[in-house]
Amino acid sequence: MADFNVMEDKLPNAKIAWRAAQDLADGSYVNLGIGFPEMIAKFQPEGREVTYHTENGVLGFGKAPDVGKEDWDLINAGKRAITLNAGASFFHHADSFAMVRGGHLDLAVLGAYQVGQNGDLANWSVGSKGVPAVGGAMDLVHGAKNVAVITDHVTKKGEPKLLETCTLPLTGIGCVTRIYTSLAVIDIQDGQFVLREKLPQISMDQLQSVTGAALHMDGTVDDLIVPETLS
Repeated sequence: MADFNVMEDKLPNAKIAWRAAQDLADGSYVNLGIGFPEMIAKFQPEGREVTYHTENGVLGFGKAPDVGKEDWDLINAGKRAITLNAGASFFHHADSFAMVRGGHLDLAVLGAYQVGQNGDLANWSVGSKGVPAVGGAMDLVHGAKNVAVITDHVTKKGEPKLLETCTLPLTGIGCVTRIYTSLAVIDIQDGQFVLREKLPQISMDQLQSVTGAALHMDGTVDDLIVPETLS
């Protein structure tokens, strides 16, 4: 454990997404945020039915089409080409947000710049790269029944992303219920980070040293185990 390097030995994005996908509930309605969270659908467990929602007005879309077979009239909110599952439906943008605001989504999974121990989320910025505004995230974090985050545990500079208090502009207040990181699975409970799983090769002291708020335990902390080969 002494040789663990948080920048080199952490889980890659595909493995974080795989772990999050294992918790998708059968029969659930789910919105996956633009970018990294979209990868979760790729690892949906076999035999589990999940209906995916996108803010631009599609319910029940399927996997990405093969390269060269895209129909660019069929895209998700991230402007990526999609396919349609049997029973998929289209609707007005306003109706899509009515679904979100009306509490009809079981889960929204988003990326994060920062997460506060009380469940606050900061996941947007104004800049030249990516989506230059908060988009539909403010609606999703307060409309979905549960909000999960998938993220690297630390920034590219090695600084904690899980903090006592967010310092960046907030997307939502007290909205996050579970966090899947490159090092651990953490619930937010009673204003605290509660550790559920961690990589077996990292010690509690090492994990705490890269977490910006106290980690609490409620019973056994399981090993975070993922398949060796994922892409």
